[in-house]
Amino acid sequence: MPDALILTGSGRYSDPWHPYDETSLLLAGLAMDAGFEPRIETDVDAALRDLDADVRLLVVNAGDPEGPDAEGGRSDAPPRPSDLAAGDAALRSALERGIGVLVMHSGAASLRDYPSFGTALGGRWVRGESWHPEFGDACVHVVLEHPLAAGLADFDVQDERYTDLRMDAEVQRLAEHEEGGVRHPLVWTRQLGTSRLVYDGLGHDARSYASAGHRELLRRVLAWLGEPGR
Repeated sequence: MPDALILTGSGRYSDPWHPYDETSLLLAGLAMDAGFEPRIETDVDAALRDLDADVRLLVVNAGDPEGPDAEGGRSDAPPRPSDLAAGDAALRSALERGIGVLVMHSGAASLRDYPSFGTALGGRWVRGESWHPEFGDACVHVVLEHPLAAGLADFDVQDERYTDLRMDAEVQRLAEHEEGGVRHPLVWTRQLGTSRLVYDGLGHDARSYASAGHRELLRRVLAWLGEPGR
């Protein structure tokens, strides 16, 4: 029985920029290494409505439902308001009972129809305000004061670095990047009652997961999200 769901960018959660099929498979492999039994879900909205108590980990690796889809347009209509409300209620219930949530990269702009997700995430990509430098080599600065950072050094990665996200709640920074002389949050954690959430702003494509430092960070994050007795 799968105990980890990976919501992948398909349908109204696809976009022209991110190869979600590729990165969701890589995330599934990392989740398996961490002791989870993952299943990749392509119907994001249905998966949220059906979220049950057997799920210990929810991974959001999906795009903005209000942006262009993989074809450059947007023809997918959102589900009925009653279905969206049911999905939000199921997510809220999971957060109340205790679940691990990992949100990757463009997930900062995803699940816009689910208020419980936005509240839990603690930060958002805002169109017209948030941005990123060109994809390329980047240095990730580890925040050594974070409990998950012990022995983890700064690392290099090929990726996008999301910048000027709107921060809506208190977060604990695990990693940052520097742009314009300012350190911006790149990876953060949140403790939400008995639930735990991690946002990882990296993960644009497979090149990000080729970084040994990024893989080690995700290994630690997944272990933390999966700890029993939160």
